[in-house]
Amino acid sequence: MEWLLEMDGRFLLWLKETCAHPVFDKIMISVSALGNGGFLWIAIGVLFLLMGFKNKVWVKRGLLVLFSLGANAVVCNLLLKPLVDRTRPYDLLGYDILISPVGDASFPSGHTSASFAAATAIYAINKKWGMAAYIFAAVMGFSRLYLGVHFPTDVLAGTAIGVVMAKVVLALMQKKWQKG
Repeated sequence: MEWLLEMDGRFLLWLKETCAHPVFDKIMISVSALGNGGFLWIAIGVLFLLMGFKNKVWVKRGLLVLFSLGANAVVCNLLLKPLVDRTRPYDLLGYDILISPVGDASFPSGHTSASFAAATAIYAINKKWGMAAYIFAAVMGFSRLYLGVHFPTDVLAGTAIGVVMAKVVLALMQKKWQKG
């Protein structure tokens, strides 16, 4: 396990040394900000709900996105982050970051997890939109690495948790819809 932690740190330091650029800095700060509090994904879920005034199927789609985000938040932010309580990389490795320090634990990445939960739900609704959402979710995960606020394993775990939670919610909702 020690080797994995060392690889995490080495990768982040390499990323900072090789990819840092003022233009990328601005882009990654902006991308990451869209994930603050899951705002972008919540807005999409609410938009789908509002579209339900014209076509009721959109209510289910909006609920799928929002319930996926909610289930993900419980597992990621309320259970795993406090349980694992991993120190942020900038605190552990002692480097400056481009955004304000984050107040919670590092593992798993909540931005990445929420993004992949929403992307998985959106993919279940529409494959083309879902692919675009998955690409954006991957960029979100990369932004968290680029900004130095997460280790690669935080982002990988966030990806897996987001996908799994959305698939669980989708299965439960499909079961409910089939019953009536």
